[in-house]
Amino acid sequence: MDKNIAKSPKDKYALSRVLYIIEAALEYFVSIAVGGVYLAEITKHIGISDAITGIITAFVSLGCGFQIIALFLAHKKPVKKWVTVGHIISQTLFALMYFVPLLNASKTLKTVLLITVLFVAQIIHNVINSPKINWLMGLVDDDKRGNFTANKEIVSLVGGMIFSYGLGAIMDHLASKTMFIVGGVILFVLLGLHTLTLVFTKEKKTENVQVNVKKSIGELVKNKTLFKIIIVFVIWNVANYATISFSGAYQVNALGFTTTFASVVVIISSLARVIFSKPLGKFADKYSFCKMLYICFGIEAVAFAINIFTVPQNGKILFTAYSIIHAIGQAGINSAIINLAYDYVSDDQKTGAVALVNTFSGFAGFFTTLALSPLVAYIQNNGNKLFGISMHPQQLLSLFSLVFTIVILIYLFTVISKIPSKKNRAE
Repeated sequence: MDKNIAKSPKDKYALSRVLYIIEAALEYFVSIAVGGVYLAEITKHIGISDAITGIITAFVSLGCGFQIIALFLAHKKPVKKWVTVGHIISQTLFALMYFVPLLNASKTLKTVLLITVLFVAQIIHNVINSPKINWLMGLVDDDKRGNFTANKEIVSLVGGMIFSYGLGAIMDHLASKTMFIVGGVILFVLLGLHTLTLVFTKEKKTENVQVNVKKSIGELVKNKTLFKIIIVFVIWNVANYATISFSGAYQVNALGFTTTFASVVVIISSLARVIFSKPLGKFADKYSFCKMLYICFGIEAVAFAINIFTVPQNGKILFTAYSIIHAIGQAGINSAIINLAYDYVSDDQKTGAVALVNTFSGFAGFFTTLALSPLVAYIQNNGNKLFGISMHPQQLLSLFSLVFTIVILIYLFTVISKIPSKKNRAE
């Protein structure tokens, strides 16, 4: 593990930072189990269409939209107790998703239950996300955030490879009833381990001051620089969710991937992300997160361009290539969502800034999926044809993603690059 994680015996937060890395990995395992091909397997056994599965998948993004509620809770110190309770509730609901296909109920009722459980879980998860990040990132020195974030992501990805492959093997080799029971039990075990990491992580003592929430929101809304940054991630979620919301169902139904093969794709992609995560983090610490995003979004443009040509005949090759390249770009983009906002706002606005970024970009991702779902259904119901041209809807959506990723690059070069960061203003 990197020496920056634990500097010396006198550093009383060293163990807490290690626990933060473990916490992030366990949370990542949960996100793997309730998304992508695993969620598609649940919806497939219930009998839910690709278009509806895409909308359900996008609940991850919609849940992010509720981070605005964090602005009303950010001043409630300490955050450790209520954040921990919130995670217990949300992860319990995630685990219960695996038991929905086993119910002796109609397809309609099971669909409603799955949507309700997942939606409520995502809302709770995201309401507590910004305060939790502010708590845990507060244990990391500002000049080491990029490197620490890279270390944290590497551990999550390496662990995620093993977890994803194991879960994929379970889904492929067990009978339907048994595999969902085992999957649910695994999630309950993860819940217990994740809770322990939060319980034993320290929190810096700060005063529980009364905050005028209306005034605080007003100051954030007036922050023109923050909204310029928000636009980056709004456009990104429009681009990204246009493709990823429907990729799980695409792999299972059209490309014919087994969950084991889909897990192998995840493993290879995660390896690529691990390799590039630390260099990108160091690059961001040295040059800026904005400059790092030039590289990352350029990589994403290549990924979407490749995915335009992915069809069942070449799916194993091209979708794997798309996934690897997409993962490399994500290695920097995920950390930039937090750190770019931190670079341009004052310390007392960090929690609110991250909440607003995730709120606007979250709603953008969900409503993009919602708007595109009828198009997906139309093309599939028309024999995978549009205007007489044979295509899978996911190919058209990848073209849509490519165009918006290019828009982001232009915006970064023409707008964000001209804004001085806190570090540059201090100099």
